[in-house]
Amino acid sequence: MARILLAEDDEIMRITVQDRLEKNKWHVDSVQNGKEATARLKKENYHLVISDIRMPGLDGWQLLKYVRQSSPVTDIMMMTAFGSVDDAIDSLKKGAADYILKPFNMDDLVIRVNRILEMQTIKARCSSLEESCRELHSDLIGDSKALEQVHNLISQVAPTDSTVSILGESGTGKELVASAIHLHSKRAEKPFVRINCAAIPEGLMESELFGHEKGAFTGAHARKLGKFEMADGGTILLDEIGELPLPLQAKLLRVLEESTYERVGGTGTISIDVRLLCATSKDLEQAVANGSFRQDLFYRLNVIPVNVPPLRDRKEDIPVLTRYFLHEFSIRRGLSMEINPEAMQRLIDYDYPGNVRELKNIIERVSVLAPEKVINPDDLPMDLLEANGYEDGGNSFTLSDAVAKTEKQLVVKALARTRGKKGEAADLLGISRKNLWEKMKNYGIT
Repeated sequence: MARILLAEDDEIMRITVQDRLEKNKWHVDSVQNGKEATARLKKENYHLVISDIRMPGLDGWQLLKYVRQSSPVTDIMMMTAFGSVDDAIDSLKKGAADYILKPFNMDDLVIRVNRILEMQTIKARCSSLEESCRELHSDLIGDSKALEQVHNLISQVAPTDSTVSILGESGTGKELVASAIHLHSKRAEKPFVRINCAAIPEGLMESELFGHEKGAFTGAHARKLGKFEMADGGTILLDEIGELPLPLQAKLLRVLEESTYERVGGTGTISIDVRLLCATSKDLEQAVANGSFRQDLFYRLNVIPVNVPPLRDRKEDIPVLTRYFLHEFSIRRGLSMEINPEAMQRLIDYDYPGNVRELKNIIERVSVLAPEKVINPDDLPMDLLEANGYEDGGNSFTLSDAVAKTEKQLVVKALARTRGKKGEAADLLGISRKNLWEKMKNYGIT
C-alpha cells in the first residue's frame, strides 16, 4: 500500500484532500505545516509528499529541500495558489515530481498521484534490469536426462510462491535456474533482483539487503532502498547464501516469517511481498552442524531444493554447449568457426572442475587464438590435454615437436594480441618481421 504525507495549513482543504486520497486505498497522514511534516518523515517512510507552498513556519520550499536531501526516493508534489505559475515552475526545477494549481479537481489530483506512483514502480524495475537482463533471457542448454529433471522441477515450482534452494557446484548455472523460475512465475512482469552474498563486505551487507536511513552511519548521506524493497512484488535471489553472516541470518528469518523489516537506522516498519530464491555451492547441512548457519533458517529455506548437476555428470550436453558457445563467439569475430570431431572428443573427455563456466571460457579462448576456422586438438589449452593424458596434444613426444608447438602457440597469441599487426607482433616476440613471416608460413598461420 502506498503511503502519502499531506502537508496543508488550511484545515478544510486538508480534510477534503485526505478523504479523497484514502478512497483510493492509499494510506494518508496529514499535518498542518512543514515542521510537523519533517518530524513525520524522520519516523516514517512515505512514497509521496503532497505539500502546499505557502505555510507558516517551515514552508513548502524548505520541505522540498529537506525531502530531496534526506530521502531522494520519496517524491513530492507541490500545491500552489491559482495563478502562481512561476512558483510551479520553480518547484519542478528544485526537484518536485509534479505540481497542481489551486483550486483543482480532485480527480485530476488522483490521476497525478497515480502517475507518480506508477513511475516509482518503473524506476524500481529499471534499477534491476541492467544487472539481470542478460541472465533473464539465457536458457539452460542441453537435453540430458539430468538436465531434463531440472527443467521438470522448474515447471512445477515456478507457478508457486514457495521458497526454492538452488544447490550445485560453482559454474553449473544456478543463476540461470533462478532466472527460469522467475520468468515462468506469475511475478515475471515484476522486478528480479540478485545479490551475491559472498561479494559484499559483511559491514555493508545489511544496508544492501534492507537499505538505510540518512545518517545511519558514516557516509549515509541520504536514504537508500535495499534489495528487498527494490524487489517488492517480484523475486529476489540471494546467491551464495551460505556466506551470509549469522546476525543477518536472524533478520532474514524474520523477514521470511513476517514479510516486514526496518531499514538500518530506521524505526518505520516496511512491508514487502517478495518471493525468495537462494543459491549456494556450500553444504548447508554441514554449515549447520559446525554452527556457521542457523538451523531454523536452513529449514525455512530448504522448502524445495533444486540440485543442478555438474557438467561431468551430463557429458552428453558438452557438444550442444560447445556449438552454442562457438556460435556466440563466432558472431563476435565475424567468422564461421567449427570444431573437428577429435577436438570435440577431447572436450568430452575432460571433467571440468569449473563446470559450464569453464567450458565457456575454453571456447572463448580457442575461438580467439585458433589460427584456422576449424578448431583442432592442438588449439585446445595444454592443461586440458594433459588432464586427459594427451601430454603433447596426442602427437609426438620429441623435444623438437614440443618446442615447435609452443612456438606456434606464442606466434598465434602475439598476432591475436596485436590484432594481426605483424610488425607489432614481431616486436612483441623479439624477432624480425621477416622471421615472423617465415614462422607463419611454416606453421600454416594465415
